[in-house]
Amino acid sequence: MELNLTKDLWSYLETAQKPILLYGMGNGADKIIRVCEQKNIPIADCFASDGFVRGHSFHGKRVLSYSEAKEKHGSFIVLLSFATSLPDVLENIRKIAAENELYAPDVPVFGDTLFDMDFYLAHKDEIEKVLALLADEKSRETLENVIRYKISGDISYLDACESEEEPLFDTLLNASTIESYADLGAYNGDTVRKLLPHAPKLTEILALEPDARNFRKLEEYGNTLDASIRLTALNLGAWSHEDELYFDASGNRNANLSATSGKKMKKVDVNSLDNILAGKSMDYIKYDVEGSEKEALEGSRKTIKSYAPRLLVSLYHRSEDIFSLPLMIHEMNPAYKLYVRKLRYIPAWDLNLYAISED
Repeated sequence: MELNLTKDLWSYLETAQKPILLYGMGNGADKIIRVCEQKNIPIADCFASDGFVRGHSFHGKRVLSYSEAKEKHGSFIVLLSFATSLPDVLENIRKIAAENELYAPDVPVFGDTLFDMDFYLAHKDEIEKVLALLADEKSRETLENVIRYKISGDISYLDACESEEEPLFDTLLNASTIESYADLGAYNGDTVRKLLPHAPKLTEILALEPDARNFRKLEEYGNTLDASIRLTALNLGAWSHEDELYFDASGNRNANLSATSGKKMKKVDVNSLDNILAGKSMDYIKYDVEGSEKEALEGSRKTIKSYAPRLLVSLYHRSEDIFSLPLMIHEMNPAYKLYVRKLRYIPAWDLNLYAISED
């Protein structure tokens, strides 16, 4: 691919002449601050949207309103430090971008490896292999634009590759023929809700969710389903084999499995999909397991090789996911056609791989 970029965002910020301000607080801002500290990039202030400032501080600085930030600094660089898909919030981000230089730094949801220029060059061959495997031009354009975004932080690349979710159930997944579905990382049943209107033949759902509170909501949702649909909910994490791991019990939507304990971590059971299915087939499997996609796919190897179910795999949790997971699936079953689509989100979240076998 032609990158058409000479440097990454972090290299640009190291020599920037304007003051650099964070827009937003929380975990994303913490990660950006850590990178900036490592690279000696100064953060002048932190601000929030007008109307959301309540006199609180963040990392020792009073949080400004956007109006205060403009009055204090005039022209400045904005680093967006939260994630959103909400239309009104996205509209406000674009208004701020029209008035100031705005970037959304790509910091991984899990892991510490930045997708910067060095990372791209180190893995360019693998990325090119994935691009060559993709089944249509839309997939290639999507992946190329996401890569350009990750390196530059420029959200216009994300705008250029958005897809609407609803049509994908019919155009890629052919959901009207799905009779069985394994939802790995089922949360509270939200993805089951989205699938059902498109899958009139769906009668069997296997849903894995490790978080205890989310699992209770999942079970409650299962009890509301029509009697013709059997939802089997398991309080398990999807993994490569049967084991006991630790899980972030804070209730965070991006909570993940870990081999090590820590604050707010609880022991949870994990198992492979192959073990659970014990040779049964599935028409469709979704993998959104918060950074454990590689392990969950490995735990589905027999099912994938034997039955080639339709797959939807999240590609945005770790920096290496966009090339390592497609290559892994292709190695498991070369019969798959691979598609990439990105839904509306800043940063590059909701980037998904669709693996479809026409046999």
